[in-house]
Amino acid sequence: MSAMRARSISTRLTAMNVLVSGAALLLACAAFFAYDQITFRQGLLRTLSAQAQIVGSNSVSALLFNDPQSASNTLAALKNSPHIASAGILTADGRPFAKYVRQGEGEILNVPALGNDEIETYRFGSTHAVLVRKILSEGKLVGFVYIRADLGEIDERLWRYGVIAAAVLLLSLMFALLVSSRFRRSVAEPIIGLAETARSVSRDKNYAVRVPASGTGDELATLIAAFNEMLREIQQRDGELQKAHDELEQRVADRTRELVSANREMEAFSYSVSHDLRGPLDALSGFSYVLLKNNASRLDENGKEALYSIRAAAKRMSELIDDLLNLSRVTTSTMHREKVDLSAFARLIMEELRHEAPERKVEFVAPPTAEAYGDARLLRIAMDNLLRNAWKYTSHHEGGCIEFGQEISNDRIIYFVRDDGSGFDQRAAERLFQPFQRLHSVAEFPGNGIGLATVRRIVQRHGGEIWAEGAVEKGATFYFTLQSSRSSAS
Repeated sequence: MSAMRARSISTRLTAMNVLVSGAALLLACAAFFAYDQITFRQGLLRTLSAQAQIVGSNSVSALLFNDPQSASNTLAALKNSPHIASAGILTADGRPFAKYVRQGEGEILNVPALGNDEIETYRFGSTHAVLVRKILSEGKLVGFVYIRADLGEIDERLWRYGVIAAAVLLLSLMFALLVSSRFRRSVAEPIIGLAETARSVSRDKNYAVRVPASGTGDELATLIAAFNEMLREIQQRDGELQKAHDELEQRVADRTRELVSANREMEAFSYSVSHDLRGPLDALSGFSYVLLKNNASRLDENGKEALYSIRAAAKRMSELIDDLLNLSRVTTSTMHREKVDLSAFARLIMEELRHEAPERKVEFVAPPTAEAYGDARLLRIAMDNLLRNAWKYTSHHEGGCIEFGQEISNDRIIYFVRDDGSGFDQRAAERLFQPFQRLHSVAEFPGNGIGLATVRRIVQRHGGEIWAEGAVEKGATFYFTLQSSRSSAS
């Protein structure tokens, strides 16, 4: 099948040459036949007109003196013209006066009528042609002469010309095939070679092959040279890409090793923070508690206040350590992606918040479902931080409203948590997601400034982005997106 396709261009070129040559010859033969027919008829009419004129001139006396025998003798002279089938002389009133009929030919049945201003007329039939001419004497009509000619010679001429044309056409087509074979070797075969090379390069991705040069110096040679140059450039670029790919793989491997080492160091640091720092803090908090419990009566108010401050500072330091550990785990932990319902998370978290502070009057709005694809544990942490953030910043209002929802924009799902609390200055929105960056004092709203930074890292690990909009005392809205593809890397 591929060989047939490869030879199709040569076959089409040969067929085209043969068809063009044959069509040109057929048109030439048709034009020649038409021209021969026209000239033959014109010559026949001139011959018949001349013969009719001679017969008419020689028959004037016979008509005037009513001598049919003399007129018949005049008509008998037409036997020397082999194409004359019959002839006759009519009187002025159309009565037959004399006639001549070649053996085996029938008489004419209908004679074309002449108008008053016509000298002669003619009519061509399928097998015969008839010419009628007036016979005049001193300007007066004395009779008519008609001659009927056989058209069989036209058929003989057409047959002879047809045989000649067929022979010429056959020889011409054979010559066209010969020329096409030489043309195929010089044009079609290089094109076939070019197509085979292109197909091989496309199939095997081997850019080292080249098309043999045709050596003709024409447009085809230019095309082959340009194709080979293109292959050379592709081969060079492919080599450079492969080299860059190898270098990139090496860099990725080096970077992976660095990240593994950094993660191990981070794990060691987390372990150190969890055990080495928490131990002294626990001791400090424990001894201050014992001191307050067993020796409170020996301390004055300033001493008690100092111990309370020590315990509060130790507690805050412990919370900071917990937040740092959580932020570290969010960044380095392995992700397990699955389908989750963020709306269900939101409702559970709000139930916990209401249980912790049943006196708060906060309305909560959420859709029945809000499906997402990601790590359930990390997304639960993100929702917890966002909703607790909204719960905290609506605490200074008598009532409040917290809403979780989703919307579609530019073919992507955008989730949001909205509240009508204290809000923030929009110019400082970017600081919200930086660790330990706070827009309110600890006395006004407690916290360590880690929650939103944790949410941002979770969203980024899911291939999404997060941003916030708000105004002072007009609430805030936190928007975030997640990568929906299940094939995304963790």
